[in-house]
Amino acid sequence: MNVLVICLIICLLTVISYVWGKISMATTAMISLAAFVLTGCLDPNEALLNFGNSNGIMIMSMFVVAAGLQRTQFIKMISRSVNKIANGSITKVMFGYVIISIILSQFIQSPLIVFGIMSPMLIETCKDMNISPSKVMFPLGISAVATCSTLPLGSGATVAAELNGYLQANDYTQFVVSLTDPMKARLPVLIVCAVYCIFFAVKVAPDLVVNNAGAAAGGRKLEERPALNPFSEKAGYIIFILTTLGLIFQQNIPRSIIAPTWLICFIGALLMVLCGVLSGREACGAMNIPMYLLFVGSMAMGSALAASGAGAVVGDFLANMATSIGNPYLIGTVFFIVPFLLTQVMQNRAVMLIFIPITIQACKSLGANPIGLIILVQAACLTAFMTPMGTPAVPLIMATGGYDIKSILKQSMIPAILFSIVSIFWVMTVMPLF
Repeated sequence: MNVLVICLIICLLTVISYVWGKISMATTAMISLAAFVLTGCLDPNEALLNFGNSNGIMIMSMFVVAAGLQRTQFIKMISRSVNKIANGSITKVMFGYVIISIILSQFIQSPLIVFGIMSPMLIETCKDMNISPSKVMFPLGISAVATCSTLPLGSGATVAAELNGYLQANDYTQFVVSLTDPMKARLPVLIVCAVYCIFFAVKVAPDLVVNNAGAAAGGRKLEERPALNPFSEKAGYIIFILTTLGLIFQQNIPRSIIAPTWLICFIGALLMVLCGVLSGREACGAMNIPMYLLFVGSMAMGSALAASGAGAVVGDFLANMATSIGNPYLIGTVFFIVPFLLTQVMQNRAVMLIFIPITIQACKSLGANPIGLIILVQAACLTAFMTPMGTPAVPLIMATGGYDIKSILKQSMIPAILFSIVSIFWVMTVMPLF
């Protein structure tokens, strides 16, 4: 039995265990990681690197930064203001939070960070409105994931250059992706996503008992803590605001002046403790270790699939299939759905590295315009929210919403179908292959 088959069997068993739910997801993730290493699907040193992954550090750091903000009176004031404007309407609340989330996602290339900024304030709003965070965390999360870098602002301004780099590397330079092409292709999904998250997603979200920090608690409430002293109170505001500004403008400031993204979050978390906003015990308690282990296991699965060549095998199969399919909409469907599904278990960057070159080569053999199709592949890879393996933001969404894998999958089905249909039909219409 070769490594590819073994890797696929381990992945299948892991997903079955997640859905089965008899073993905790963190335990399943660690068993999966060990199995990949013991069977030779994953190098031990590469497996170990997942524990120090920069996204994992960001997740843990943002848990602490968010807990620090929750410790202050700032989000209480924001919550009261939001509730006053909303006048008890959850639709108005979601309108404000979703629109801000979408705007931030155009400047910050990480949905994880956007969600980490927005979720503490929404949690406090839920407390004041007596609504479970489980009703709103998934809609907030997918608004950040599915719309990331859609507009040519901030991180979105680099998308065209990246795609042109793929075209140059594959010697297909008679076609050029313009600055506004990615926006032209993905704007309808942004609109559909906003409408769905504001008006409909709350209605299908589960109503779970979640504690104030956002972790499932089975009805247990956090004990009230005394108010912070004036210095720590102001420090909490300033640290959160500076961390947010650093993340927004990080891409536009020379590396010699500002730190990498994970370090910005880490320093923000550290300052929350040093300035007395959180005690050391409170900071450690804010870190959701089971979700971190789930993230590590998810990254290990993606690495194992990439190393085994599973993605390349699927991609080569699709390239051969494309040459025999005459209908452009069917070609678009294949090149969207397969990367979309594969990105649920592999890192989106790895899937893009595999599929975009294959897409370009398939278009070359067909004499087709590749621009719409490569944007479609990229959109599919960026729209991963159905499993904790899809994007680092999902474990954080699960933690704050108290979701298990079944509730995430259930909530994902409708938006996944909507976004797929809209993306394929729109892109293949306005950016035809022939």
